[in-house]
Amino acid sequence: MSAKRRIIPVFVPHLGCPNDCVFCNQRRISGAIEPADAETVRNAIEAAGVSEGDCSEWELAFYGGSFTAIEECSRCELLKAAESFTKRGGALRLSTRPDCISEKILDELLSAGVKTIELGCQSMDNEVLLKSGRGHTKEDTIKAAKLIKSRGFELILQMMTGLPGDTFEKSLQTAHELAQLSPNGVRIYPTVIIRDTPLCDMWQSDKYKEHTIDDAVEWCSEILPVFENAGIPVIRLGLNPTDDLSGGDAVAGAYHPAFGELVYSRLFLKKAKGLLNGIQESKSVCIGVNPASISKMSGHKKSNVISLKSEFGIEEIKIQGVSELSKDEVVLICVEK
Repeated sequence: MSAKRRIIPVFVPHLGCPNDCVFCNQRRISGAIEPADAETVRNAIEAAGVSEGDCSEWELAFYGGSFTAIEECSRCELLKAAESFTKRGGALRLSTRPDCISEKILDELLSAGVKTIELGCQSMDNEVLLKSGRGHTKEDTIKAAKLIKSRGFELILQMMTGLPGDTFEKSLQTAHELAQLSPNGVRIYPTVIIRDTPLCDMWQSDKYKEHTIDDAVEWCSEILPVFENAGIPVIRLGLNPTDDLSGGDAVAGAYHPAFGELVYSRLFLKKAKGLLNGIQESKSVCIGVNPASISKMSGHKKSNVISLKSEFGIEEIKIQGVSELSKDEVVLICVEK
């Protein structure tokens, strides 16, 4: 991916969406109520302090909705409002659907200064897509991803776990198939049950089983290495926490303000278990990790330490920072019988 830019977010909740996905209520997810217009774009740029001067370190991002499905006049209005920003070096990024990409649309986006396109793929299983009300197929995703990359855009793919009809095996297969499309980055969003959505109704009537935080952490701890091993950055794990979601709009499912930290902690736990396999009833064990990874190795409220002590019958587990180690390495320093 290109050098990281500072983001100016502009939310376009539900704008352009041709389908009502069962899990989605973008107004509650983003906290935005009114659709964005040209004034929204100009105000966001001004609020960021870049209404004048060089903008090469900045990127204006249209989040939510399906940008390329917005009516052409409204879409052009939003892009036109950012014209001064892009002429001063600023970049644009947007989110959309796989079935709303065409050569004509991509020509328009290129001329407007769009650099990055995010596709909400969600799953590569057509049954899951159908049950989730997505209105597109995995074949649409493959076609759109290849077209976007062929035109020189950076491509970000989004997937979800725990959708209606989903299983761990299906989500893992989705990860493998998305990795084969060679995106520049991936976002993984475990399913959260949002208030005032069809999914919430399905859950309340026992037609959908909740994708719990623990299930999502376990699934994602297996999915994450698929992308890491392919050299594809995972740039987001779990919904971005908001006051509305934390305040009750996320009624159930895999919502946690520090979900990514939970997943990485689970990965460190699995690595430590591999090292301790065969070691039982020891008095003390010292595990080494990079100093920046000590909290991940310890786990939330030292949950990893507690789990390892219980499973392996170890009286004391010490975690030592070793600066020479990479941030994902775990080593066994010493064992005291």
